Amino acid sequence: MPGRASPLRIGDDEVVELAGMFWLMSDPTRLRIILACLDEPAPVGEMAERIGISASLASHHLRLLRAARLLQAERRGRQVLYAVTDGHIRSMLADMVDHVAEGEAESDSAAPLSS
Repeated sequence: MPGRASPLRIGDDEVVELAGMFWLMSDPTRLRIILACLDEPAPVGEMAERIGISASLASHHLRLLRAARLLQAERRGRQVLYAVTDGHIRSMLADMVDHVAEGEAESDSAAPLSS
């Protein structure tokens, strides 16, 4: 693809940044936060309630995710809404969710039948 760097040709700094992003997303709570605002922006309180954590814990994780440019914040009136930064992140996560779902479907179809 023109204009797209080969994954093997990225520099050491980019490799470190990418590893940091994957490390952040490896935490189940942070991944749930990202997925909670994948389709539409969400305020901290709503997001925290939806995934079952305190608003202060959600805020802590949101700071890390914003610093890594995985999420962005937008103030609307008195609320701050969080959303996935761009289509790259959204596409990658959607593909990974589909990948996991396909694996589960394959496992279910390969399970032996009970007699």
